[in-house]
Amino acid sequence: PEEPGVYKDIYHGRLMERIRHRREGLAAGSLSPEALMLPRSRDLLEALRCRGLDLYLASGTDEKYVVEEAELLQVTRYFNGGVYGAQEDYRRFSKAKVIQSILTTRGLGGAELLSFGDGYVEVENTKEVGGFAVGVASDEARCGGMDEWKRSRLTAAGADLLIPDYRELEALLGYLFPEGGLGV
Repeated sequence: PEEPGVYKDIYHGRLMERIRHRREGLAAGSLSPEALMLPRSRDLLEALRCRGLDLYLASGTDEKYVVEEAELLQVTRYFNGGVYGAQEDYRRFSKAKVIQSILTTRGLGGAELLSFGDGYVEVENTKEVGGFAVGVASDEARCGGMDEWKRSRLTAAGADLLIPDYRELEALLGYLFPEGGLGV
C-alpha cells in the first residue's frame, strides 16, 4: 500500500476532472455561482453578516480547493472569520479544531455557536460544544425536498433543526433570531 496522501491525490485528481466544466464555467463567467448553490444561500450569508455575525467556512476538502471554490462562487467576502480546509498533515485540521479555535480566539461559549451543514461531523462537533446545529438535508436535484439519507444521518448526529435548503429564509431567520436577537 501507498501512503495515504497518494490515495488522496488520486481522489482529488479524479474529482477535479469530474467537476472541471463547473470550475471552468464559473471562471469564464458562462456559469453563474447561483446555479451551483442551494437556493437563497447568498441571501442567508448576507442576512447573517447584516446581523453582525462573524462567519467561518470549514470543509473537509483540501484548503486550496475550498479557497478556490469560495472565490469562484464569490462568497469569500462573507467569511470574515476565514476559510478553512484540510491540510497536507491531516493532524493539523479537523472541523472540531476549527470550532475550538473560534471559541477560544473569540472568547465565546459553545452556546454562542450556530452552524449550518449537510454532514454529520459538523453537527456532532457543534453539539459537542453546546452549539446550535442546523442540518441541511438538501436533495441533489435541488427540488426543495429533503434527502432522506441525509435527514436520518443529521438527525442521528443531533441536529437541532433540519431544513432542505434556504427557500424559506424568512421563516428560518425568524426562528433563529426571534425579535431580531440571536435567539439561540
